[in-house]
Amino acid sequence: MSLCTPSLQRVPAPEKLQIELTGVESNICDLLRDCSAFLHHEKGLKTTCRIAGGWVRDKLLGLQSNDMDVALSDMMGLAFAEHLREFANSKGVKLGTITKIEQNPDQSKHLETATMKMFGLDIDLVNLRSEEYAVGSRIPTGVAFGTPLEDALRRDITINALFYNVETRMVEDFTEKGLNDLRDGIIRTPLPPMDTFQDDPLRVLRCIRFASRFGFDVVPEIKEAVRDRSVQEALINKVARERVGDEVGKMIKVDFGLGRDPLHSARLVYELALYHSIFSVVPSEAKFAVPDILSKEDYPSDALGSATILNSLLLPEETLRIRVHPALLSVIKDDPSSKARILLATLLTPYMGLTYKDGKNKIHPIVASVIRDSLKLGTQNHFLDGIPTLFSSIPVIREHMDNHLRQPLSRVKLGLLLRHKSVHNPITGNNWTTSFLFSLVVQLRPLYDVHNDIFNVDAASKIISGYNTFFDIIFDLGLQNDVDSKPLLNGREIGAIFGVTKTGPWIGKALEDVVEWQLGHPTSSKDDCLQWLKIRGPDLYITKTDGDEKSKIPSKRLRTK
Repeated sequence: MSLCTPSLQRVPAPEKLQIELTGVESNICDLLRDCSAFLHHEKGLKTTCRIAGGWVRDKLLGLQSNDMDVALSDMMGLAFAEHLREFANSKGVKLGTITKIEQNPDQSKHLETATMKMFGLDIDLVNLRSEEYAVGSRIPTGVAFGTPLEDALRRDITINALFYNVETRMVEDFTEKGLNDLRDGIIRTPLPPMDTFQDDPLRVLRCIRFASRFGFDVVPEIKEAVRDRSVQEALINKVARERVGDEVGKMIKVDFGLGRDPLHSARLVYELALYHSIFSVVPSEAKFAVPDILSKEDYPSDALGSATILNSLLLPEETLRIRVHPALLSVIKDDPSSKARILLATLLTPYMGLTYKDGKNKIHPIVASVIRDSLKLGTQNHFLDGIPTLFSSIPVIREHMDNHLRQPLSRVKLGLLLRHKSVHNPITGNNWTTSFLFSLVVQLRPLYDVHNDIFNVDAASKIISGYNTFFDIIFDLGLQNDVDSKPLLNGREIGAIFGVTKTGPWIGKALEDVVEWQLGHPTSSKDDCLQWLKIRGPDLYITKTDGDEKSKIPSKRLRTK
């Protein structure tokens, strides 16, 4: 059975590539046009305003865009912004505060930019420019005023190189390829791909991201250039890892569905042999720990295979013969953060179970180094803390499920499994249902032959059926309601039962036992729990070293550990 989507779904191009302005957009264009005319006639300053890039592309595709990049001929962005504010004030129009964004090449800001709010939309203003790059750097060595053609040619792809002239109200395609590529669903660079990528290798990832976002095809010339070792090395050596992580983050945050397919990004990364350049830039101590895996060209197939299986489980169609339990997908379908986290986790499965020692001889999971050092992703979406936790949940889940097959587990043991800190941990953003889903994906992975796109659906159905049955038992016992339940007794109440005033580690043990008792007595009351704990007595928890005092305790002195 095949798991690959039969054909890539793309954002449909409109019948006519024309831009229809909203009322707000029309007001903005009118103000820009009138200000340019005023500066020309009254002050002898000539400039033409063009809206550039993403806004033009999205409007032509019939998509909503809430920000505009305005490209100016013969004038810097800040200077025009100040003239624009003065002109707007004369017309009784109030604009937002002008903010100057300094040059920041690491964030792809090669010129200072002025930004402001106009009629509620975010507007960036910058001059048209041409750029020259030095070998070994993606930071331009020379930036000068450029013509519209020069500005268009320096951009990443043709569909991002379109302009909308606010004076003529016409779309301008100086590369003479952008409109056709937008209509045909093509990702192409304005210049030869090798030139574009050597200037700025980050554009490699942008090509992949936009192909995924819109469901567009990448031209063979780009694929050939990306596979070139010099381009892949440039992506490692010339691009800040923060920028790489930012592009990867945007790829995996896109929703599954029409024209928005993160799996397409994963396929392109695999097809173009980019996995090492993206995910394997780790410190020497981590790289030294896994020299064999980093030298194998084929190991990223585990990443693509896992991502493909996850995608198949999430598709609404009957991709597999047996559907997974609805609870397995209950959180991930409604939580973009969980979806992004588990998708990135699938892409990092080649590092599962691998560890390294730091300079202090402390052991760390290599996946944490990949997230932190290769992608520079932190705690947003709980990537850095949540994904290692997902990895650590798998042996816990598998052990309990295997034990349950041999002899059914009690309600207490099942409940403790769901509450295990590796399986369910709000601090790291992980829900028990997504931990089980990730475990299922990893267990199904060996059944999928990525190279030939063949999936052993019979064996997969048996595994999925086992997870479904396990979840049925959990829900029949009502354990889904006990995952986040608090102990019936708090530390102060436990201390009062035993007549002690001093807290210590023993409180934590007592609370653990209270939770276990609750799981085994789901219909019992707090009073029942109190009586049970009294019968157990303090000797099970308190030792002489705890310094217990047989006296009444002040209610504000004793706190739960």
